[in-house]
Amino acid sequence: MTTTPTSPDPTLDPTADPTAGPTGDAGTDAAPAPGGRRLPGSTALLTGGLLGALVVLCLLSAGVGAYHIPLGDVLSSVQHRTGLGGAALDRVGESVLWNVRLPRVVLALLVGASLGCAGALMQGVFGNPLAEPGVIGISSGAAVGAVASIALGLTFFGNWTVTVCAFVSGLVTVVLVYVLSRSGGRTEVVTLILTGIAVNAFAGALIGLFIFFADNAQLTQITFWQLGSLAQATWPKVLAVLPCALAGLAVAPFSARKLDLLALGERPARHLGVDVERLRVLLVLVVALLTAAAVAVAGIITFVGLLVPHLLRMANGPGHRFLVPGSALGGALVLVAGDLAARTVAAPAELPLGVLTALFGSPFFFWLLRRTRRKQGGWA
Repeated sequence: MTTTPTSPDPTLDPTADPTAGPTGDAGTDAAPAPGGRRLPGSTALLTGGLLGALVVLCLLSAGVGAYHIPLGDVLSSVQHRTGLGGAALDRVGESVLWNVRLPRVVLALLVGASLGCAGALMQGVFGNPLAEPGVIGISSGAAVGAVASIALGLTFFGNWTVTVCAFVSGLVTVVLVYVLSRSGGRTEVVTLILTGIAVNAFAGALIGLFIFFADNAQLTQITFWQLGSLAQATWPKVLAVLPCALAGLAVAPFSARKLDLLALGERPARHLGVDVERLRVLLVLVVALLTAAAVAVAGIITFVGLLVPHLLRMANGPGHRFLVPGSALGGALVLVAGDLAARTVAAPAELPLGVLTALFGSPFFFWLLRRTRRKQGGWA
């Protein structure tokens, strides 16, 4: 006869609430209230706050700029276009709003949501709140494709050449990392991370080589792309990233419960019926799809996938049922706000969006490291 062990370790108890998170640092970092209990209604309140702030920021971003469009006119034009009444703006106002501002706002929503969701999935897969999509080389792989297409003067896809090359090379990089890190039919997290570090270093060397052979005009284009920006946003670019973003964002929430179980550890998760290897492969592919699409149209934008999921985990706990979709909302909010700041802070000039996210994300990362180290009493 088999008896259930009475170990005090909750990670060995199949009846433990998987949304409560593992014991240790991740759980204490994520505690949203005294005693580690989530405050009643906090999830609904936080979701409503994120949605409300996102709507306000989108409307603000659509109206603010060199050509100011009052909020009432923005709403009126949107109502007119959707057949709900309202009235059209003058010719210049309509053109600015629908051909310049709104494509940029929608692209910021898609890219931010993709990066935020990808970050939450990466942290869940690796069981580490400091993980982010660049760990497995997606961003650097996409950068190799983009830089190569610029430096070699490739034009076989016309104006889409850089975007297509970045997207394809990002996906190829992930497949390469996954193949190289497999051993005995399994993929270990440590091997995956170390392989990603090696691929990132190799990608950096290739980028340096292409830059060495590029001329001045190509160097300018490469630099602008690497800094990250939504300045070239158009409706065709929105439509290009939309299928990838929607597919990834639709699949991601279905893995929430399995990620909660995986947080207990690989062995307990397997005992509870989770196919860890299949889950890991699926989520790495989803992360690759989301990140490669985002990087292809916006360049390298860092820290969104790291900062947003961790802040939400601290505010509402480590449960992935909220964390995955919440990170998509939070990522969209951060990128819309960042793009608005990039356009207005140094007007009429425009700051690179990737520079702004790194500028604000780096101090947060340093604070996070110090906070984690202090809670652990050291790294040993």
